[in-house]
Amino acid sequence: MNKKNIEHNPAAENEVILHQALDALKKLVPLEYEVEPDPNLREQGYDCAVRAQVFGLQIVWRVQVRNRFTRAVEFLALIDNDKAQSPFLTATRYVSPEAAARLHARGVQFIDTAGNAFINQPPLFIFVTGNRPKTAETAVPAVRLFKGVGLKIAYLLLCRPDLVGRPYRELAEMAHVALGTVNSTMMDMIRKGFIVDMGKRGKMLQERKSLLERWVMAYPDVLKPKILLGRFRGDGNWWDNTRLDPIVAQWGGEVAAAKLTGYLKPGTVTLYADKNRLAELVLDCRLKKDPRGNVEILERFWPPVDGFGAGDTVHPILIYADLVAISDQRTMETARMIHADFIDRHFGQD
Repeated sequence: MNKKNIEHNPAAENEVILHQALDALKKLVPLEYEVEPDPNLREQGYDCAVRAQVFGLQIVWRVQVRNRFTRAVEFLALIDNDKAQSPFLTATRYVSPEAAARLHARGVQFIDTAGNAFINQPPLFIFVTGNRPKTAETAVPAVRLFKGVGLKIAYLLLCRPDLVGRPYRELAEMAHVALGTVNSTMMDMIRKGFIVDMGKRGKMLQERKSLLERWVMAYPDVLKPKILLGRFRGDGNWWDNTRLDPIVAQWGGEVAAAKLTGYLKPGTVTLYADKNRLAELVLDCRLKKDPRGNVEILERFWPPVDGFGAGDTVHPILIYADLVAISDQRTMETARMIHADFIDRHFGQD
């Protein structure tokens, strides 16, 4: 499969990865398997089901396939495994020994194309790690939607699906992007099946959970660095008694998560602000410029109106993405809580 085909058909690339990983597992045990695409599973955030037989044991996994197993992907796999109603399996190109140990400790089953695996379906138990890929991993280029400011448009629609039918010029004004960016992003979402154009009946956003997962994985590396306005430091736990004007700025990250759940003790501070009022915000919060500071201020890329957060906190989707970007044990439990209590409810039965 050439590079162009991979870029325009990520589902086909995932299929190749899955079969290579399953064939690698067949070298360890006498495995027979059948891959079963299921639209209902895709709506739930899975790629397919795999019906397998090993030593007479029948197993049906719900499977997610990932090209690269980053810390963010690992974090999402932990959450998906915890909420899975039936056996869950991650398939990818390569899982490092360190990541394999963490997945094993948390009971997340995985297979990779290098022959590493963790399968725990009593009485069957397999744990193989340390195999290296035969060839160096090559990063598959992301489609345009997930590698540029088009992520801003996707975020608007994730928070407010009702905006999918609005004029493109209105979306461009809301996200502060060029009209051409909206057009190319919407066309990309239609091609990838995230938007269905029903003609006179308008457009509809679908597979929102899959779109969210792709967005959360892309956001920290692709969009977040582009909207950073600066890093700062404040005195002590200054945020505890600071009230924000939502028109000027809103809390994101750990502070927003703490306000939402009452669970996390923030170690970092994330603010999303109107870039034209940055100086006012820094002065009011008594912050000092510090390139290594624990306070990050980012440019807000949505309008300060209903549907994009509650009061002085950003939408749970963005809070969740910020926690996933941190990807450490300290924020993991809070991210799970936000996903279960707010994001699942936001998506309903989608």
